[in-house]
Amino acid sequence: MTYRSSDVALAVKRLQYRHHRALSRALAPLGLSLVQWDTLRHLHRRPDASLHDLAVLTFQTDQSFGTLAARMADRGLIERVPGPGRAVRHRLTDEGARLRAEGQGVVDDVIASSFRALSATQLDQLGSLLDAALGDDAPAGSD
Repeated sequence: MTYRSSDVALAVKRLQYRHHRALSRALAPLGLSLVQWDTLRHLHRRPDASLHDLAVLTFQTDQSFGTLAARMADRGLIERVPGPGRAVRHRLTDEGARLRAEGQGVVDDVIASSFRALSATQLDQLGSLLDAALGDDAPAGSD
């Protein structure tokens, strides 16, 4: 079977869209949007991240992420603390850490269900192929 690169790119996009819809539905009972949970996940990995770093990690503009961060701080999910110079750093609150952990189980279930048709070997192959296609943009590790 031969795939054109544009067909593979479309399949990746369709899978991403399916994940986005399923994860949004699954996280809603926790009172979280996907981008909010993603923010909590990145802050768990990178405490004291800057607004710009979090915007890049969550595929947001600095302006839109600033609005999101303010809402999350108002809800008590994250705290904004002064950094060096004019920088503002972000940290998880206890409630944010709790929801991140609870959301992780939800996310793991959704993603596992999505890839259930693949064997462990096939999943490793897919991961390696995507890392190769991403090149320098490939993640440095997994959850």
